[in-house]
Amino acid sequence: MKRTFFSLIFLLVTKIIFAENEIGPEGNKLGWFFVVTIVVVLSLIYFFSKKSKGKSGKSKRSPFKIKKVAVKLEKDALYYPDNLELTVINKGSADIDLDRPLLVFDNFWLKRKFRLKGMGNYNFYPLYLERGKTHTLEININRFYSHDKKLKRFPKARVIIYDVKGKRLGSKSVFLRKTLFKF
Repeated sequence: MKRTFFSLIFLLVTKIIFAENEIGPEGNKLGWFFVVTIVVVLSLIYFFSKKSKGKSGKSKRSPFKIKKVAVKLEKDALYYPDNLELTVINKGSADIDLDRPLLVFDNFWLKRKFRLKGMGNYNFYPLYLERGKTHTLEININRFYSHDKKLKRFPKARVIIYDVKGKRLGSKSVFLRKTLFKF
């Protein structure tokens, strides 16, 4: 009795396992589907790249917009400078809307942050910077020192550049006075 019960279970299980009635796609139809899809995608890429080419045959722009910015921060004196010069160069393939730069005075433990609005009592941020163009901003540090005398003890200044959407594009820092640490 036990033997027939186990043999019946064995037969039922094997019937279930080997009873595959599903019909899948045939191999050649699936292959043709992938070939047609690849041809369509490649032709679309070729069409859009051909459309962006100029008279010389070289493409004017890439299909991907790359936002790349080079940031330079220079001081007018080796130690205790009065002015900083911020230079932003758009090296990407897209135009950028720059938000107000963030000036950070750093004392290793404390940080003081200021948003720069412009220069000479003129506000010109947010700024639209085209491809290959350069923007220069003169920063008078004495104006910040007159706001807070403790800032003269902060040895490091840093400028962080953001775009209007809040994405960080780059930063640069300089030492304003001598420190015991070498970076």
